[in-house]
Amino acid sequence: MKGKIIKSTGSWYQVLEMETNRIFEARIRGKFKLIKTRLTNPLAVGDFVEFQLEQDDVAWITKIDPRRNYLIRKSVNLSKEAHIIASNIDVACFIFTLKHPETSLGFLDRFLACCEAYNITPLILFNKIDVLHEEEIEIVKDVEFHYNEIGYETLEISSYSRLNLDQLQDLLKDKTSVFFGHSGCGKSTLVNALQPDLNLKTSEISDTNLKGKHTTTFAQMHFWHFGGNVIDTPGVREFAMIDIQKEEVQHYFPEIFKKREECKYHNCLHINEPKCAVLDSLETGEIQHSRYSTYIKLMDEAEELSQNNHS
Repeated sequence: MKGKIIKSTGSWYQVLEMETNRIFEARIRGKFKLIKTRLTNPLAVGDFVEFQLEQDDVAWITKIDPRRNYLIRKSVNLSKEAHIIASNIDVACFIFTLKHPETSLGFLDRFLACCEAYNITPLILFNKIDVLHEEEIEIVKDVEFHYNEIGYETLEISSYSRLNLDQLQDLLKDKTSVFFGHSGCGKSTLVNALQPDLNLKTSEISDTNLKGKHTTTFAQMHFWHFGGNVIDTPGVREFAMIDIQKEEVQHYFPEIFKKREECKYHNCLHINEPKCAVLDSLETGEIQHSRYSTYIKLMDEAEELSQNNHS
């Protein structure tokens, strides 16, 4: 039987059988756990699988289909490198809030680089627009302008005033989507605004540190009444890339990759090489310092990972 993983608690899974739309509780055979992997979870929500039914209608997953793409986060389990958040994603939405909480550009840039690396279409949602003053709206528009210039699609939204939610629905219709952002950015509130009967748990922003509390503890797929689905995930503190070489990182920053052709050296890494077009563009403001800073961090991480793998 063929199905799709729609919920993962770590030890049990829920599988949606494709032909009848029946949902089965499922487990995985021990052989999956024995496969040497740098991932903490062998299966993720969004995976297509084959399974067999045994007594009491318990499903045993026997095969995982190849993934079209996936997003991963850094693992809290130090013996492993990463944890798959979700797979086979059509559009990954990043929720940016200027305040309550303030979104770090580094987190956004890391997310975008991961989308580039794993071939996922990103969408940047500027949320809570209705609580901003005029000067703050200008700051958001400035940030939005820079990301549009790079080529990323953006949308200003509000769950409360319902600003552009119809437009967002059109972008998500008949697709598998996933929402990310700092804890407290309004992810669950937005999902509930798009479809109130889902009743996802939302959390208040804590006054002490102006950060939200994580409310989702496992990944689960919910189905939109307008077509398609959303994978609700636990809060992600940091996205990760594995099996990426230091030299490849520039491929995942479109504005840096485009400029490389103008560099004096074809193998320029844009760190301190002479006649580097990327460093020149940094001086003129054509490339943002925040983006470049994330680029350097990801290169350092890729080199560190490479050294650890060879040691």
